[in-house]
Amino acid sequence: MDESAFYLLPGVVRSYAPRGQTPVLKLPLTRDHLAAISGITREGRLFPKLQDAAVRGPDCVAFLRQVLRRIRGPIRVLWDGAAIHRCQPVKEFLSTPSGRRVRLEPLPGYAPELNPDEGIWQYLKHVELRNVRCADLDHLHDELTRAAKRLRHKRHVIQGCIRHVGIAV
Repeated sequence: MDESAFYLLPGVVRSYAPRGQTPVLKLPLTRDHLAAISGITREGRLFPKLQDAAVRGPDCVAFLRQVLRRIRGPIRVLWDGAAIHRCQPVKEFLSTPSGRRVRLEPLPGYAPELNPDEGIWQYLKHVELRNVRCADLDHLHDELTRAAKRLRHKRHVIQGCIRHVGIAV
């Protein structure tokens, strides 16, 4: 499980422009963005959630509840040491009967190379949304939703992100 942000500015990657004629994108500089939280499973399932505001502790709880409704039995959650994962609403949820189904395995403070969900963000930003220019947040939401739906059908990519960090699938 991890969080990320998607900005209106496109993630620029290699283009098919003629050599020496670098394409120039004229875009307004803005910090407008969508916040995203997602979880993945060893089976290659993807659970994304998008929102307009930054992800906070109560959002983590709502996301965990959503995942618990879709997955039966206990779940193991790998997540980084972000403050939103240690806040009071999360602690309170984990002490409830449904929260006891969650087994937490914290990652070191800053270790994106150990977090399989970081690979998901990189794939979405640099493959699915490469060179995509969005006019506004609604357009970005639509593009990101379509990208996540495409990725859901690529279980081998999701499982590859898990294998890349050294977790057996």
